[in-house]
Amino acid sequence: MFDTVLVANRGEIAVRVIRTLRELGIRSVAVFSDADAGARHVADADVAVHIGPTPAGQSYLNIRAVIDAAVRTGAKAIHPGYGFLSENAAFARACTDAGLVFIGPPVAAIEAMGDKISAKRTVAAAGVPVVPGGGAAGMSDAELVEIAEETGFPVLLKPSAGGGGKGMRLVTEAGPDGRALKDAIAGARREASASFGDDTLLVERFITDPRHIEIQVMGDRHGTVVHLGERECSLQRRHQKIIEEAPSPLLSPAQREAMGAAAVEAARAVGYTGAGTVEFIVDGGNADDHFFMEMNTRLQVEHPVTELVTGLDLVELQLRVAAGEPLGVTQEDIRLDGHAVEARIYAEDPARGFLPTGGSVLALHEPAGPGVRVDSALRPGLDVGGAYDPMLAKVIAHGPDRATALRCLDAALVDTVTLGVSTNVAFLRALLRHPDVVAGQLDTGLVERALPELVDDGVPDPVYAVAALQRVLELEPSPGVTDPWDIPGGWRMGAPAWATWRFALAGHDPVDVRVRGRATAAEVAIGGGDAVACALRSEAAPVSGDGRHSDTPHSRAGRVLVLQYAGATQRYHTAAAAEGNQRWLGRRGRAWAFSETGRLAAARSDTGAGAEGTLRSPMPGTVLTVNVAAGDAVTEGQPLLVIEAMKMEHTIAAPSDGTVSELPVRPGQQVAVDELLATVTPEDP
Repeated sequence: MFDTVLVANRGEIAVRVIRTLRELGIRSVAVFSDADAGARHVADADVAVHIGPTPAGQSYLNIRAVIDAAVRTGAKAIHPGYGFLSENAAFARACTDAGLVFIGPPVAAIEAMGDKISAKRTVAAAGVPVVPGGGAAGMSDAELVEIAEETGFPVLLKPSAGGGGKGMRLVTEAGPDGRALKDAIAGARREASASFGDDTLLVERFITDPRHIEIQVMGDRHGTVVHLGERECSLQRRHQKIIEEAPSPLLSPAQREAMGAAAVEAARAVGYTGAGTVEFIVDGGNADDHFFMEMNTRLQVEHPVTELVTGLDLVELQLRVAAGEPLGVTQEDIRLDGHAVEARIYAEDPARGFLPTGGSVLALHEPAGPGVRVDSALRPGLDVGGAYDPMLAKVIAHGPDRATALRCLDAALVDTVTLGVSTNVAFLRALLRHPDVVAGQLDTGLVERALPELVDDGVPDPVYAVAALQRVLELEPSPGVTDPWDIPGGWRMGAPAWATWRFALAGHDPVDVRVRGRATAAEVAIGGGDAVACALRSEAAPVSGDGRHSDTPHSRAGRVLVLQYAGATQRYHTAAAAEGNQRWLGRRGRAWAFSETGRLAAARSDTGAGAEGTLRSPMPGTVLTVNVAAGDAVTEGQPLLVIEAMKMEHTIAAPSDGTVSELPVRPGQQVAVDELLATVTPEDP
């Protein structure tokens, strides 16, 4: 076994790989960019090496820098995690050339499966069913249009060189003069080129009511290839997985065995070793009708659910196989025990179209307990920016059956607190409780169809009550001070008077909150509503997980505010930003950022438009393109510029007909959330 392994990745997967290295007594080496100097994987590793500036192309994707770090620290092998260089054949070859073991499949397998077109031909020759379609390197747009028309609509455009949903486009019809199809091809090529450096596209028939089911395979260098059951990954948005589970509620034992056998044959066809995943698209109405989509030649994000139902550590198996050891298990040894479900926590705002968010982690509490696992990169004080993928952590639950696992995961998400960075936790809870999800009636379009009922941007009245009473509590005199003239909130001789605070929550108009009395015995009137009897007290939140090499879930969640409101008791976590007057409240997976203000804030629409045609950035990111110039006449809805953050593009459009009077940004410029992008002066102000 290796004595030192470098982990060529960041975030939660780097933390997770380092955990297994530590359990095996293997010295771990982390690499980091400028942005990740204070990251959790850097603190957890035995050695950490700086490899470059923040942009991934100059750090985590810099093959020479990663190889040099491994050689300098005496590493014998490199674990690539997922993403970045994990499926890069040139990197795997560079490892071998440097005398290092690449913990992954052979270069030939990466090359065969890394190109979706080549992969389909390879597995089809091995008897594995594939989705109708076509495509090849060097094909023109016109040739792709011809393939799409021959395949029949709807079709899915997919980059041949990549994954993760980047660059994928669903086209339901060609449109007048084929314009819709041509535009989709152009957009898919542009995103594929930016994400993977290759704009080759594959055209596939889109299966209606599809389910995404994948098979985990593992092979060694001694000829053994086994499958470890399946994972259901149908709950997706924009082709990005959100919740995964094992086993699938759809498959019968016979169907599981048939798909598993097909996956093993696909792996054998390329001489596969190590951990890999064969992905299938399955007809939701007939699970016998399944088609090969692609093979991911690496560890998957969702591998924990397989680990929980099989009892196997996939990272340990990867290490042992890479070191030349036999797997030590046969297909007959694999047993699935119970059910596991995983939810991905992203730095994004579902209420604003899932735009990426960012900020500093002010307060953090990660769930723990029987049946709960957390794979996380989070730590108090961590700065979350827009340079990398927005996934922050994964919460996984295991139970004896699916219903128990779902309830356990929901309870764990209730207990998850991340203040300072907006996340999708509340959205995940709503999705887990959706009737179709509970019933196991899944397909890849379910999330998009159910979005209106899954996204709740409302602010309950108790949140405003807590915000106001917290201010009263902070301003009240210390214990032992009894001078009534020193008590804020309006207390005077005789009946107490009303004090008013104005609070602005992100994305909402300011609200006036009137308070009368002490925090522990008050009346609160929100907006123009009636007064409600309230009481608030503050208590310390638990602290844990602060030590180096600690696998205890982190908990440094500021303080807890206990509110009695209209006869009900509620608990809120709270934290304040180091600068400014922004404060955060969190409860049962939801979080609200608010500030105390004395003036009305300009309302923004989802397009980033503000008062009088002012366009501001809806997220921190990079200006990708600018399509107009100052002085240009524009029409309502016309795309003006594109912002990119965390590998996602967002188009900023003109809010009305008019003239571009301000345009202070340029392509390549970094912008902050709410930063001015442009101003459009309406034709008729």
